[in-house]
Amino acid sequence: MPAMRQILTLLPISLSLFLVACAGPVPPVTKLEKANVLPLALDDSYQFRKQQLAFASPEALPPNPSEAVDFEYQRLRWGAVDQNELNERYGNYFTFFWRTQKTTDVTVRLEYRQAALGNYVMAQERHYPEARGSHHTEFRVTGDDYLEMGRVTSWRALLIVDGRIVALTQSFIWK
Repeated sequence: MPAMRQILTLLPISLSLFLVACAGPVPPVTKLEKANVLPLALDDSYQFRKQQLAFASPEALPPNPSEAVDFEYQRLRWGAVDQNELNERYGNYFTFFWRTQKTTDVTVRLEYRQAALGNYVMAQERHYPEARGSHHTEFRVTGDDYLEMGRVTSWRALLIVDGRIVALTQSFIWK
């Protein structure tokens, strides 16, 4: 019986260590000077499942926000201790949930336009070597990028495999 008690005591600890070990490092964001045009070759093995969009700005918060809206706003500002750190957190936040049924190298690209740039397309990428299964990718347009160029006006997210677009999702205003 004492052996069973030790196993039950150590099981949650070992499970949590296993899950932490399985969570690989987040790939770094690469900002592109120019978003090159890629051929479209949609494949049902790759899919965007969901996207979450958030915007943080002093004027974005309504006068009497609901608890959920206020909580999300406070979460985005968490840890900022002075006005400079708050300014670095203002901007657009994008989270894309996607999956692949094949084990391949996948690049997730966010292409976007900002208010001050007109039709000029900016881009950020994250590369996932040997990706398979469900993933989520986060992008930010914050800090100086947001303060100088303004809010993101339209966007699209791409899954790229071997230089081809295999899945995409976009805002309704993207041209």
